[in-house]
Amino acid sequence: MNKLIRIGTRGSQLAIWQANWVAEQIEKIGLQTQIITIETTGDKNLSRTIAKIGGKGVFTDELENQLRQKTIDIAVHSAKDLPSDMDEDLELIAFSKREMVNDVLVSYNKYFSLDVSQRVVLGTSSTRRVAMIKHYMPKTKIVDMRGNLQTRMRKLEDGLCDALVLAYAGVLRMGYEKHIVKQLSTDTFTPAVGQGALAVQCIKKLNPTLRKYVRTAVNDPDTEIRLLAERAFLHTLEGGCSVPIFALAEIEEEQLTIRGGVISLNGKKIIREEAVGNIRKPTILGKELAQQVLEACPTSLRSRWRGYFERNKRKKIDFNPQ
Repeated sequence: MNKLIRIGTRGSQLAIWQANWVAEQIEKIGLQTQIITIETTGDKNLSRTIAKIGGKGVFTDELENQLRQKTIDIAVHSAKDLPSDMDEDLELIAFSKREMVNDVLVSYNKYFSLDVSQRVVLGTSSTRRVAMIKHYMPKTKIVDMRGNLQTRMRKLEDGLCDALVLAYAGVLRMGYEKHIVKQLSTDTFTPAVGQGALAVQCIKKLNPTLRKYVRTAVNDPDTEIRLLAERAFLHTLEGGCSVPIFALAEIEEEQLTIRGGVISLNGKKIIREEAVGNIRKPTILGKELAQQVLEACPTSLRSRWRGYFERNKRKKIDFNPQ
């Protein structure tokens, strides 16, 4: 077997950091690695929102094509960037140990606070975060902030907003944690599916021994269980960018709990449900939660949201890449 594993990744500093982390884990078990950067559609269209770009896999298509062409052996993704479904010739073989999942507020003003009496401007490019800000902070102004983390931090420094709403994991990995001014509770700002973890993807025909080595080096069993539940929830709802969906699965004493739901784009209506079950059946639990969420929707909203889900299933738009 070839002991050189070629790792495909997007070219942003955060993506490179993530690929390097995976490479380090693989090298610890005696294999060599090579990192290959690949530009994706999402990286090329920074002036437009993800929903407007459309199409399945704006952050993953090019990487998946390189897997099929065998120019790379594995691809490293932020787990939250992956669509809810995947082509049959591909599979996820490992999830990294999950970082803290919370959204955080980042500002160069260390005295920044969410004073409801003041006109606060928050920056984000996530439909989920926009909807939640509208729901929990209705007086807050929101500005769109696409681009990699460094670009967003420059926009923040230039005064385009008072604070950014970001995932803690990316902030930590890029060394900006000193600028965190508030950690948002997962009870309100429940994260995107997969937030805080990395996912390793390959073609199903990958050499079985190589697959085993990568999985041994990278995969965290608890994170895998949690993300299998969350992704089953997302897949069952057939979620796309039009309806912000959120979910968080957690393990405690051999019991799996998943909390999740949907929120309208204007933030006015939010549905939250919870399911508890066996850690050995995470996908079943995720599907059960999705059914609970649909059943909890008022009749008027249920048909509307089902329409959103069905349209996005046909379009195959990514859910909530951030």
